[in-house]
Amino acid sequence: MSSTYADVIVDITHEKLDRSFQYLIPPELEGKIVPGSQVRIPFGNSNRSVTGYVLSVGNQAKYDESRMKTIQGLSPDGVTVEAHLIALADWMRHTYGSTMIQALRTVLPVKTKAKGKKIRKIELLITKEAASELKKECERKKYRAKERLLDELIEKQVIDYHDAVSRLGIPVNTLRGMEEQRVLCIRQTNIWRNPVLLPEVEEVSFALSSQQQLVAEGIKREWQQRGRPCLISGVTGSGKTQVYMELIADTIAKGRQVIVLIPEIALTYQNVARFCARFREKVTMVNSRMTREERADQMERARLGEVQIMIGPRSALFTPFPNLGLIIIDEEHETSYKSEATPRYHARETAICRARLEDARVVMGSATPSVDAFYQCQKGEFALFRMQTRYGKAMLPKVWIADMREELKQGNRSILSRKLQQKMEEHLERKEQVILFLNRRGYAGYVSCRSCGHVMKCPHCDVSLTAHNNGMLICHYCGYEREQVTRCPSCGSPYIGGFRAGTQQIEQMIKKTFPEKRILRMDGDTTRSKDSYDEILGTFSKGEADILIGTQMIVKGHDFPNVTLMGVLLADLSLNADSYRAGERTFQLLTQAVGRAGRGAKEGTAVIQTYHPEHYSITAAVSQDYEAFYREEMEYRQLLGYPPAANLMAIHGAGEKEEHLMEAMEYVRRFLIRINRSDQVQMIGPAKESVARISDLYRMVLYVKAADRELLLRLREKLEQYIEINKGFQSVYIQYDFNA
Repeated sequence: MSSTYADVIVDITHEKLDRSFQYLIPPELEGKIVPGSQVRIPFGNSNRSVTGYVLSVGNQAKYDESRMKTIQGLSPDGVTVEAHLIALADWMRHTYGSTMIQALRTVLPVKTKAKGKKIRKIELLITKEAASELKKECERKKYRAKERLLDELIEKQVIDYHDAVSRLGIPVNTLRGMEEQRVLCIRQTNIWRNPVLLPEVEEVSFALSSQQQLVAEGIKREWQQRGRPCLISGVTGSGKTQVYMELIADTIAKGRQVIVLIPEIALTYQNVARFCARFREKVTMVNSRMTREERADQMERARLGEVQIMIGPRSALFTPFPNLGLIIIDEEHETSYKSEATPRYHARETAICRARLEDARVVMGSATPSVDAFYQCQKGEFALFRMQTRYGKAMLPKVWIADMREELKQGNRSILSRKLQQKMEEHLERKEQVILFLNRRGYAGYVSCRSCGHVMKCPHCDVSLTAHNNGMLICHYCGYEREQVTRCPSCGSPYIGGFRAGTQQIEQMIKKTFPEKRILRMDGDTTRSKDSYDEILGTFSKGEADILIGTQMIVKGHDFPNVTLMGVLLADLSLNADSYRAGERTFQLLTQAVGRAGRGAKEGTAVIQTYHPEHYSITAAVSQDYEAFYREEMEYRQLLGYPPAANLMAIHGAGEKEEHLMEAMEYVRRFLIRINRSDQVQMIGPAKESVARISDLYRMVLYVKAADRELLLRLREKLEQYIEINKGFQSVYIQYDFNA
């Protein structure tokens, strides 16, 4: 019978996580030890017994078994949060393709140890009477420093160490001597950084609407009966946050903790304010604008049980709560929940796995659920709850479509359609606020006709071709190329090109059109500083500006009661991105944008400017009809075999030498053809990435399609083994991505 071995790591807080040790698993523990298990092991020359965590289990010895130590047993401390997170890292390694070390560095906050601010206090250990007698003795012996110190301690019992040394002038040796005599003790504690400023007034309690109550009760019943992940599909302004709060209150009342994931830093402060108003000091947050030390402190506060609710973007999913009960994923559809670094995990799938490991629950919410999540609802894997009306008396906005083809025909070459300019004049005259959303997603490189709206697309993949500097139009899925066109193949118009205007140019033009109005701009350039999001949104919220111009960060989750008009400039930019998800992301962006208008008592209006007013993603966004969009989109996905109708594995390659990278990716393609024994797999490419070179690294991608995800996982594992033993891949970086 072959032996079984475990790779064990001892100090999971150390920055050098790649140092693990192999141990022999005794026969009585075989089958009981799995990745994440907490074990007792002999360690070091003295063979002292320490706690370790199992990273992996296998039958391959890394060195002579006679020199290998044996695991002593499973730890009596039980399953810890570290054990859960290591098990999660193992799942991520297998699911998304990475080394165990890469997965561990993702889930464990190891790069910076939490330090907090060290506070030292001096505490009187003897009675006041005994201290008074000792003080009299010090007076007789003229021990002035001890006399001053005792006088202060008799009055206050506990004093600050720094204050005693600096203000009272107590020598350090005096303090040490009195501590040795057990007159006093010096205690050191950590005061953790707290990034949350509590509002001065607590939120006024409110009763859930009948719609909100119905959903909250339905989710609680689902938790008791089947425990499936729950998706709240609620129109913009329906009050999903109030439902989240009800579920959070129920969870923390049971002594468990909650993670609330949000997609944008811009949403952090507004969400934290809402949750703090109700849950006060139970709430903290993390985000990428905080220092590593600040983030580490918040993770340590969570580990110690000082907070019960963590709010933050994707990385907050790995908060080390000891008794996690609920994970909420707000704006579930957002692409920022997908990691671009190895392992390329999706927060939704990873949250569901973590919840399963820790017997917790997952609730997702969106006005525009991802096609993937809604598909799981249709299959019965997720429980679906609908909220189809806005909270209170607010109504969905009235939406107008401005056909930019007609604007061009009638001589209007401005970025503003006549309808949008007219509506802006009306709403600004009434002292109401306006948001102008520049849909820049997908703007780089696609080519279209400004007369009829025709877009140059790949004949094989139904995604837009991208213009390159060499004058070619290229598909970044299959590599198809054609020369740049000078006349539209549909209508013959010479007005061919892409969109070039940015937020700064639009801001200048709006200032000329409305010179008396106060204008704010929110984009990558104006939000570089740590507090810039809060400052811009706070200024606009207070009514200190009339018009807010920005990119997609301004259309997600914000609630401005005086905003009654939303103008969407060029909806087609995202529609023509070189991705099979272009229609989905366009519908989501437009629906979210339209939903910013009319969230208070005043009626809202939106104007969508487009060259494709008949496209299903745009017509569905106008009517706020998610299911109409979903039906059309799924027909397209099923026809072309795109997720979630099938599974798509992207193999990304990067290297310093373009010719060598092309050869390596071709070898990958040939190897997959050789090992694939079925006709259920389809390959596209390899082709250059949409950005073909970054930091002097050339980039290519190969797509592999199959209905069965497990089949793709098996192919990936065999490919990983092939690459590991093939020296030609040593200078090529390979990453894997699923259903991106």
